[in-house]
Amino acid sequence: MVNIEFSSDSFTINSVAVQFPVSIGALKEIISPECREHKGKNNTLFVWDDLGIIAYTSNGELVNSLGFELEISTYKFSPKAIFSGTFTFNGEDIIEYYKTHENEREKTFKGDDSGALVQNGLSAWFSVKNELVRAIEVSAHKPYVRGEGIPADKYTIKPIDEEEIEFADFGFKLSIIEELMYIKGLLKPKFDLYEFADWYKDREIDIDEEGYDPIDEVTQYFKKLPIPKRLAPEITEIYQDGGNDIYMNLSPFSGGAVEFWDIERSDDIKHFPNLKKATLCYAKEHICDELIILGVDAEWI
Repeated sequence: MVNIEFSSDSFTINSVAVQFPVSIGALKEIISPECREHKGKNNTLFVWDDLGIIAYTSNGELVNSLGFELEISTYKFSPKAIFSGTFTFNGEDIIEYYKTHENEREKTFKGDDSGALVQNGLSAWFSVKNELVRAIEVSAHKPYVRGEGIPADKYTIKPIDEEEIEFADFGFKLSIIEELMYIKGLLKPKFDLYEFADWYKDREIDIDEEGYDPIDEVTQYFKKLPIPKRLAPEITEIYQDGGNDIYMNLSPFSGGAVEFWDIERSDDIKHFPNLKKATLCYAKEHICDELIILGVDAEWI
């Protein structure tokens, strides 16, 4: 049996202190010399089949993390048995501690819903499905930093050194952004709500809570976003639909039956000489008739 103890003082395996990276030779001495080697595309795994333990290494020598499997899987590298040893965290069974100390868990990456228990520069991260812990992975702790990897200025609105379109109607502008940004890929960066929320530093945007209505910071982003006049000839059609990318990024859970983005004025058609067709669902009743009068083949969706 393998005994794991994780505390503010140390991480031990069978009473021997371990720090990452640790050599595979040292682990074989501590755990057991009987393990198989599995070479993956980008890493090498050492598997103690009967003990339910996996060691992950990028160079075949130094182990960066250890996995303790609590559910049988069918991958070639999966242990043949589950981990049946003891694993304590600060003197308590680690799974019970995980369940009863939710406020102590730390995110280790974007979208991490289970979190990790962190002590002494190490983290024990939990793979959870249907509220059951499937595996525990122990490694050196790298704190999750919101927005890490996203260029610091990616969603910073910058003035453009050319003429821009002055819109009279925000709903009309959104339809144009859908065409130029998401359909034609001519307007960059392509806005992604989840990435924007991760990037935004002034406050934490909780999409799960706020995504049923327009999120003010997102609305303001699109209101301020400059559209170069040189792109106007690219617009030959606008097509409004509740599933359009622009609306899903403005309010992903609104359900489509909203009036937030209705086109209220048709004045902006003057900027788009090649606009010949419009399919509408977010517009005031008079807009369809006005567009037809202005030479656009307009209809309701």
